[in-house]
Amino acid sequence: MKRIKKNVLTIVAISSIALGMAAGTNIPIETVEANGNVNNGKVKNVIFMIPDGYSASYATNYRWFKGQETLMDSMLVGMHQSYSANSEVTDSAAAGTAFATGVKTNNGMISTSPTGKELKTILERAEEEGKSSGLVATSTITHATPAVFASHVASRANEADIAPQLLENDVDVILGGGKKYFPDSLLNQAKEQGYDYFSNKNDLSNADKSKKLIGLFSEDGMAPELDRDATNQPSLKEMTKSALDVLKKDNDGFFLMVEGSQIDWAGHAHDAAWAMKDAEAFEQALAEVIDFAKKDKNTLVVVAGDHDTGGMSVGGYGQYDAKVEVLRNVTATGDYMASKLDATRSNIKDVVKQYSTIDLTETEVQKIKSAQKPSMAINEVISERALVGWTSTQHTGVDIPLYAFGPGSDLFRGLHENTDIPGLMAKAMKINFTPTK
Repeated sequence: MKRIKKNVLTIVAISSIALGMAAGTNIPIETVEANGNVNNGKVKNVIFMIPDGYSASYATNYRWFKGQETLMDSMLVGMHQSYSANSEVTDSAAAGTAFATGVKTNNGMISTSPTGKELKTILERAEEEGKSSGLVATSTITHATPAVFASHVASRANEADIAPQLLENDVDVILGGGKKYFPDSLLNQAKEQGYDYFSNKNDLSNADKSKKLIGLFSEDGMAPELDRDATNQPSLKEMTKSALDVLKKDNDGFFLMVEGSQIDWAGHAHDAAWAMKDAEAFEQALAEVIDFAKKDKNTLVVVAGDHDTGGMSVGGYGQYDAKVEVLRNVTATGDYMASKLDATRSNIKDVVKQYSTIDLTETEVQKIKSAQKPSMAINEVISERALVGWTSTQHTGVDIPLYAFGPGSDLFRGLHENTDIPGLMAKAMKINFTPTK
């Protein structure tokens, strides 16, 4: 219980037989279904999972990458429209604000209206009902998407102003990157407020003993999943499990937001392998959440990307084909590979071969050698080998798949505005949530 705050569907049939190891990914998971028997009970917990930048194209390519149906495939219930108040193509701040507050705002604004009015968030409303709350991300925890749920600033760039608001709003679990935005004075304040502070993966094993938890595992954003093993940083699944270990202690329930932040970053970089590997990491975290929800039986799980990033295609380059399996052999991001090039880029062929098993043609070598940004050139060469196309280095405005599991999941069926989502989560929890006008 928070010290300072005083027509639904049930969890449904789960297949009793695991689908087995995914081709090339080693994720044994079960499928779930979003339909089932009616449960007139009150949803106690809501877990909102956001694979940032993940559109239908990402979902299709990830299915081919994995080699079988994905966990989210069997949870698909609808779509949502992602445009912002001032553009047909949203950024993460405006899209997140819609998810958090039920109000369309301008690109770049964090839970404030276009006129600058602070907007109540679904996390804040859940806290007013006595529920605990948590934010988990692989970006800085002050980045646009996590920020919108517990802070209000005019510009997403004001991350130093966002950090103290997460504590002021009494978010019980704060896990991600962004240590540079939490000076010692702020961390000392957190400890005085009852937070345990963790800074590495090993610490996180003690999370179940905490009542409140702040974990900051990198100065800036956390490592991409492809490069994470060289660090002492926890995975998204490990952070999600720790968040659940803390939040489930609250008898009044909780609201938890989990973001797979770097699917979006991979799309901006045209790094198809990074995108697929972070999609896999997101699915592993989702499997942890679904396992919790199956046992709890009073937890609603909602999954939605906030927008598409990069205009990814399935197939392309004049061919009726897709070769996403090529990406299974890639073991590092384009950024990491570029960091291994020598001053004259004479070792391009060896580096790319080492981390992707691809034998570059001389044309491909020259493309990378002459590129102003070699990491992007490496990514585009690998994407073309996999027949994954890109139309932009920014976001696009396509509609986005919407997934749900558990009691209340039927509320999300159909085509929605992104602003509908917090109200539907509130309806499932049977709490009043009227977006600020």
